[in-house]
Amino acid sequence: MPADFSSSTLPSYIAVEGPTGVGKTSLTKRLAESFNYETILETSETNPFLDQFYENRRNSALPTQLFFLFDRARQVENMRQGDIFKPVRVADFLIDKDRLFAELNLTADELTLYDKVTEHLSVSAPAPDLVVYLQAPAEVLMDRIQHRGIPREANMDRGYLDELIEAYTRFFHYYDEAPLLIVNSSELDLVNNQEDYQFLLDYMLTIKTGRHYYNPKQSIL
Repeated sequence: MPADFSSSTLPSYIAVEGPTGVGKTSLTKRLAESFNYETILETSETNPFLDQFYENRRNSALPTQLFFLFDRARQVENMRQGDIFKPVRVADFLIDKDRLFAELNLTADELTLYDKVTEHLSVSAPAPDLVVYLQAPAEVLMDRIQHRGIPREANMDRGYLDELIEAYTRFFHYYDEAPLLIVNSSELDLVNNQEDYQFLLDYMLTIKTGRHYYNPKQSIL
């Protein structure tokens, strides 16, 4: 039986973010099911350069990044064209963080080219009503990545994952474009544990402005 949110004011546009393996797509799909929302998902499986990137970051970083940029720009344009219909949606990415990966993986000259392409595309996404940033340490992410068994991710380097976590930490330290919920997901199973999911969902619905932290281990103590 669907949940009753008639007494709650739901955010119309939610973005779920976090490093590889943290579970953002799984949470996105579950939130969309709970709210009967449209999903907007990253299309990593269609990026023809991604396998090469995990094998050799240096040689494949630029085409990998540009493919994602063009694809996200297309999705943002689709979002903008649909604004007249006031859609409700949840996405497993935040377009603002795209440069995070560019800074991490591109050389100075490649980053200059990337910025020029971005400026030409005029990518400007509508701000979410809520951003959910999922955190977890590298060892937890590596375990989750191995567990889900995506072949291309078998070559993921632990050092790269450490760098990615740090880049996300810096990005969200300064992020103030939308209400932000930072979630320590290390001890959470938001897919299979209904209690974990429901507690997070209830907390999410209390957030209207500002920056908030959800640490279930602390709340139990």
